[in-house]
Amino acid sequence: MSEPLESREPPSWLTRAEWGMWQAFLNGSEYDLRSGEAELDDPNGDHDWGPERTVRARVIALLLLHGPPPLLGRVASLHISGARITDVLDLSGGVIEPYFELRQCRFEREVRISEARMHTARLVDCYIPRLEAARLSTDGDLHLPRCSIPEGIKLTDATIGTDLMLNEATVGSGRRIRAIAADGITVSQELQASLLVTDGEVSLRGATIGSSLHMFGSVLRNTKGRYALHAPQMTVEHVASFADANRGRSSQLQGSTTPATGTPVPFISEGGGRWRTKHFECTGGVVLDDGRFNSSLVIENARFELKRDQELSLRRIQTPELNFTPRAPERGLIVLSGATVEKLLDRVGSWPRDQRLWMAGFTYQQAIPKEGHFNVRERLRWLAAATPEYSPLPYEQLALMYRNSGEDTNARAVLLAKQRRRRETLPLVGKVWGYLQDWTVAYGYRPAQAALWMAMLWAASAMYFGAHPPDPLKGDESPHWNAALYALDLLLPVISLGQDNAWDPKGGPQWVAAGLILLGWVLATTVATGATRLLRRQ
Repeated sequence: MSEPLESREPPSWLTRAEWGMWQAFLNGSEYDLRSGEAELDDPNGDHDWGPERTVRARVIALLLLHGPPPLLGRVASLHISGARITDVLDLSGGVIEPYFELRQCRFEREVRISEARMHTARLVDCYIPRLEAARLSTDGDLHLPRCSIPEGIKLTDATIGTDLMLNEATVGSGRRIRAIAADGITVSQELQASLLVTDGEVSLRGATIGSSLHMFGSVLRNTKGRYALHAPQMTVEHVASFADANRGRSSQLQGSTTPATGTPVPFISEGGGRWRTKHFECTGGVVLDDGRFNSSLVIENARFELKRDQELSLRRIQTPELNFTPRAPERGLIVLSGATVEKLLDRVGSWPRDQRLWMAGFTYQQAIPKEGHFNVRERLRWLAAATPEYSPLPYEQLALMYRNSGEDTNARAVLLAKQRRRRETLPLVGKVWGYLQDWTVAYGYRPAQAALWMAMLWAASAMYFGAHPPDPLKGDESPHWNAALYALDLLLPVISLGQDNAWDPKGGPQWVAAGLILLGWVLATTVATGATRLLRRQ
């Protein structure tokens, strides 16, 4: 536990700017060193900030770790705007009691708060070369909106008591691969990273987010490594969103759950309009494998630029709803193998059509087109793209979905397509037999086709037997000859019309009669099966 100073008197070695900061800390008021001109106050600008705006990091550390007691009736806090902070601000392992907020400050060296404990920290619109915060623990928020951090952020195994805010921040990786290293981080409420721009890998492996993850309009790029977003085994209690930043989401972009300082988001379009939609963009691979999204995973209208060996990987994810409507990437793979989804919302143009979709073991209960029309033919093309080698499970999964929705015709169309794909894997004899079944009875999935064949055979055989009547079996006891009834009696199994047993065909007519009996069994069984399905559905 850090012991506070007993005296409120500032040390004699403080500079004038530091003396003013000391007094503001005692009073709990803001200490503003800005000039009032936006260009001169930009912490990312090239303008020099002189000694009148310069404070040493050791003085800030002294106030935060061992700060003097506040004036009576006041709460000590460090609230600085427009300061140039020299040296390394090192608070690692410390216990920080005062609230602190730094706005538009320029840090000359990195900030270290690894393994520190604090309540709430806000660094807004600051330039920070690098932020080291591994195993940081906060009771409240950690805010870094609009900050520029060119050497990256390390938040490995950090615990954030409420919200982590990275809206509009610009984070680089320097000489490293990772721009944001936050493996194992725990955020009790929201992780807001909308309009975030990164150059390097964003790693959230094993992250736990107690409410929602928002990445509206963010741009993630990693041209030096394999992944732009690497977040396997992530758990999000509500919604994870990788989608557009637009006017309809303005409240989420501004951090409606944490309004203390606000994070205004300007949208200025080329035409002078106030709002302009910004897409979520990702250059590099995305891994969300084994993730749990307990409300929904939204990948909406996003842009992915992948290399041929990179993936948008959703292996084994679990979520009640997957909203998947990005623009289909020109290269790379989309992988849904082993994923479990209750409701899939998608659109035709979001899926690649050239066998760059893998979804072996992907299960879903509903597949609903969110935009446009996604009929059964397009669903079958979707499956064909996902199964370069024949696999029955995707077809059976889609057929089950249609059957559960009461769309039995579509279910049969899917199962017929499955048999046709299977036929291509069979030897020559199997293929020939398969083509015969397809042409005649469509593998039993189109009973109307079998009924048509029966009608054609009945008509042809009636004409044949009309020209080649068989001899009566018992002379005068035979019924009146009727070629149509005789042919129908041969075609219909089980049912007898009293014609087939009364006549004695020989030679060619005998072979024709035998063929009609065999074909009748096959075709009538198919028609009966289709009628049974219809009656059961009704």
